[in-house]
Amino acid sequence: MRLNQYIAANTNYSRRAADELIKEGKVRIGNSVVTELGTQYKEGSSVYINGRKITQKNGFTAIVYHKPKGQIVSHSDERGREVIFDSLPNGFKHFCFVGRLDYASSGLLILTDSPKVAHALEKSDLEREYYVKVKGQVGEVVFEAMRNGLKAADATKGAHAKTKIKSMEFAPFLAFKVVSQSGPYTRLRVIIKEGQNRELRRFFGYFDLPVMDLKRVAFGSLSLDTLKEGKWRYFSASEYSALKDFLNPKKDAQKTQTKDKK
Repeated sequence: MRLNQYIAANTNYSRRAADELIKEGKVRIGNSVVTELGTQYKEGSSVYINGRKITQKNGFTAIVYHKPKGQIVSHSDERGREVIFDSLPNGFKHFCFVGRLDYASSGLLILTDSPKVAHALEKSDLEREYYVKVKGQVGEVVFEAMRNGLKAADATKGAHAKTKIKSMEFAPFLAFKVVSQSGPYTRLRVIIKEGQNRELRRFFGYFDLPVMDLKRVAFGSLSLDTLKEGKWRYFSASEYSALKDFLNPKKDAQKTQTKDKK
């Protein structure tokens, strides 16, 4: 984890403000003053700002946000485009987002004040459910690739124009269903367990099926339900409980064993 992320997660400073403190020489790790941006924080290290030690938070806060199309999943944008934090309260400015949804996609986005939690969720194989609208008819060759996975030497169709990732390996879809086929378009419901860079746009692009609409409706046990675009909500008590069980699988297993003995 970067030092600025650690500071943002455990204080009221944003990551940008943390960078300014670092550049001004106001941050030290142990007895060493840090001035280099991008410095990594090592677990267990003591961090000080203006001589005052940062107390690491034990708990964390997490929210679900319904991202609309036309927003960038970022804290800022050099081109002045709207970012997700323009729609969120100032108290969430330092939150980390779990993965990304591209500019033209919408749907469920998780944000948390814990970089550790964000990283664990982003790298997990929890189910991601999407509704996808593609231009074209989806045939058996595509269904076969959904069932068995795909290694694409050139997976740049559907990718960002400046992407440096050319080839990509797609894991088998966990589930998929054609919702409707009307005119030149096919609508599908798909469930995958990864969150690679523009994964679905690249997958369908490989078969010359451009994605016209993409919406994430669920992530693990979380669902958008009736949450409207541009709105957010805190995790419910049961969602916090499920997330903590996910983060501490050994502890959850011990609970199960204790119940079985009774």
